[in-house]
Amino acid sequence: MLKMKKMTLLEEACILVPEFEELYIKLRRSIEISGKSQSTLTNYGRCLAAMALHYECCPCKLDEEQVLDYLYYLKTRSNTPSLSYFKHTVCGLRFAYKVLGLKGQEVCLPAIKQNNKLPVVLSVREVMRLLSAPDLLKHRLILALMYGCGLRQFELINLRLPDIDLDRKMLHVRHGKGGKSRYVPLGKLLVRGLRSYLTAETPHIWLFNGRGYNGGLQQLSRSGVQVVIRKATSRAGIIKHVTSHVLRHTYATHLMEMGMDIMTLKDLMGHRDIKTTLLYLHMAQLGRDKAFCPLDKLYSGERLL
Repeated sequence: MLKMKKMTLLEEACILVPEFEELYIKLRRSIEISGKSQSTLTNYGRCLAAMALHYECCPCKLDEEQVLDYLYYLKTRSNTPSLSYFKHTVCGLRFAYKVLGLKGQEVCLPAIKQNNKLPVVLSVREVMRLLSAPDLLKHRLILALMYGCGLRQFELINLRLPDIDLDRKMLHVRHGKGGKSRYVPLGKLLVRGLRSYLTAETPHIWLFNGRGYNGGLQQLSRSGVQVVIRKATSRAGIIKHVTSHVLRHTYATHLMEMGMDIMTLKDLMGHRDIKTTLLYLHMAQLGRDKAFCPLDKLYSGERLL
């Protein structure tokens, strides 16, 4: 007996709140025209769908008290959502007001504090342990491309066979964040691994294929990538919380520590603004006088602990 596919939050909201479906269509059109990423639409749509189902009403029809009550509900309920969920709800509402031309009726939404936390970065040895952890060449390549080319998760799963130029040792990353494309060097180790993988696996259309519900080949899913990272992290004995973005941060930090200039790094990362890239100046150990612990100077050559 075939299992029925579970309805998503978005599908449920579109069925139960018809006005929400109209809003979502307009959001999708505006996001695609403006070149924003698919993940933006996914995050905004999911959060606004939850709000529509909560009130059984299109979120843009709510008054200020209802909106603030919902945001308070998000903050105080027992299974409190992440800060990013709260942020996407607020930003999704702002974007919906803008798309519908409701600036004059815009509810006074709370300001979102900038997250100033520095991201997690792996050491060189941790990266080497992580990359050697999987048994399958395919899984090692997934990790190696995210670290070795600084790919975002959606950029990795969207790689197609023509994007790999083994002769020039270059990777074409198409339609990255904000629709921006770029080239990044593959290097001889990745080229060698990709040649072996392409010969052994003969992937179809996408560089990395996954299995669909009917057993057929399809594009590798985000959850598939996450499983690969989680299993490799555990097997490598790494206690840090490793995600695809941690590998991207590690790529940028290691390149700076290896001597790459900030403008070249900006292009490789696909950043629009140099301010985004400058974050890695705070994370990389650079300069003639690297940071050190004063205990090493006080007890030079002596054992303290």
